[in-house]
Amino acid sequence: MLKIFQVTAFSDNYIWVISDGSNAWVVDPGDAAPVIRFLNESALKLEGILLTHWHGDHQGGVEELCDQNRDLEIIGSHKVLKGPSSAVSENDAVNVLGAMFKVLEVPGHTLDHVAFISTSELFETPVAFTGDTMFAAGGGRLFEGTSDDMFCSLNKINDFPENTLIYCGHEYTLANLKYAVHAEPKNPDILNRLNEVTVMRDQGISTIPTTLALERLTNPFLRATNSAELGQRRLEKDKF
Repeated sequence: MLKIFQVTAFSDNYIWVISDGSNAWVVDPGDAAPVIRFLNESALKLEGILLTHWHGDHQGGVEELCDQNRDLEIIGSHKVLKGPSSAVSENDAVNVLGAMFKVLEVPGHTLDHVAFISTSELFETPVAFTGDTMFAAGGGRLFEGTSDDMFCSLNKINDFPENTLIYCGHEYTLANLKYAVHAEPKNPDILNRLNEVTVMRDQGISTIPTTLALERLTNPFLRATNSAELGQRRLEKDKF
């Protein structure tokens, strides 16, 4: 079985390490130092890197990791990424320590954004690395794409089983839920989750991963009925 470990970076970034106990792949290493420290402490050999998009806080540590690990396989989007990376497209398959990941093109936050999703039996449940497209109770800002793009992208992810674990790039959950209560004030699931997450964050507990089932109940962007509603909610959230 494969395990996924969380490595924190900067003020609120999450870097993910997929491990078989001896070898590892890293998802979105914006900073090399905490990754190197974790790999050394865990006695793991780095074999590859998955990159969801071009923003520096998701790929800034790639070159240093390459300097310390020869022959890394680096998989990313069509935009020129550090590494250099091998570009993947919609429905491509990527082998990570024996588990096959499906590539989804999920533009919106950036135009090059991809997500990596696996239903392999090497994981206890399906897993999805969504970068900055889907957050817990939220979605990424539309820096390059449109609300139409993001609506389509979120619905691609939503096609997967409800027990899919969502591994996103940031700890934004509390702020997202405060807006979610504003967007859907009569939704009891959102209010309950806000109360739970408030306690978790007060105790320094991570809220990630989340599940697709929980996002369907409480994520105002995933719950938007059309791209116009999503776009309106995005504008509100940006000013909230």
